Amino acid sequence: MLRDKTLMITGGAGFIGTALTRRLADHNRVRVLDVLRRNALGEAGLDEHPNVELVKGDVRDFDLVKRTMQGADYVLHMASIAGVDTVLKNPVLTMEVSLLGTMNVLRAARELGGVERLVDFSTSEVFGSHAFRVGEADVTQLGAVGEARWTYAVSKLATEHLAHNYFKQYGVPACAIRPFNIYGPGQVGEGAVHAFVVRALKDEPIEIHNEGDQIRAWCYIDDIIEGIVLALMRDEAVGQTFNIGNPRSTITIYQLARLIKRLAGSESELRFVPWDFADVELRIPDVRKAEELLGFRATTDLDDGIDRTLDWYRQQLGLRA
Repeated sequence: MLRDKTLMITGGAGFIGTALTRRLADHNRVRVLDVLRRNALGEAGLDEHPNVELVKGDVRDFDLVKRTMQGADYVLHMASIAGVDTVLKNPVLTMEVSLLGTMNVLRAARELGGVERLVDFSTSEVFGSHAFRVGEADVTQLGAVGEARWTYAVSKLATEHLAHNYFKQYGVPACAIRPFNIYGPGQVGEGAVHAFVVRALKDEPIEIHNEGDQIRAWCYIDDIIEGIVLALMRDEAVGQTFNIGNPRSTITIYQLARLIKRLAGSESELRFVPWDFADVELRIPDVRKAEELLGFRATTDLDDGIDRTLDWYRQQLGLRA
């Protein structure tokens, strides 16, 4: 367990950053750099934790990044424009935040020195539309130029190369993580589980794109947090990329909606709506590398994770079970 360390988290006011802060703040100092487009950190009250410092700012500002990183033992670079709808509306900003932001973080770490581990957050979307039991060494798929859906994936794949090359050329102890469909209490943004859970609890219609036959492997938030901590602590992580997910929690989007509706005791109507944009049809990770090098293995089954998520949102919405 990490103790008495200083961590800098870019984009740390988001869903995963907030969960990581909750895990580490009692015994470490956590410095969060975020523009606060979404502020799960504040909603959780963690911005008032005595060991948490919130710096409002943009990772595209190199001087700010370097000042915020001063004295940090560990750096977790999570800042990005996330969510399919948001990326489609802001493709240029998506690439700027990924490319300029990651370059600034890596350059600052190199110039300052003293960083024991730098974790760059990539995405499972680097595998393209069809990804079945994909391993870290499998060929990544670059989407068609001009198709906005793949802007995020292309920019994130570039940041992986940046992180690995800063390690190879300059010795910055970097690694990368590819999260696979994370969900759970505290989620903000456009995730399917978040949207389905809130609508189910309100008995509102649940919208499913096309036929809902897209296949995903869902990973509970506590499991990815464990994977991140292992990547920070294990020397074997340096210079590597890791898939972090739960292949045992694989289900179609239609089945996911039905599962959430059943567990919630909901009367929501399931509506099928046309979705004419590029989509990920199949996404299931091979996580053996993370198991072998980090000792990581997801432990939360989908039904249990959905139940916990429903309980949390019931409390937030002031509903009874």
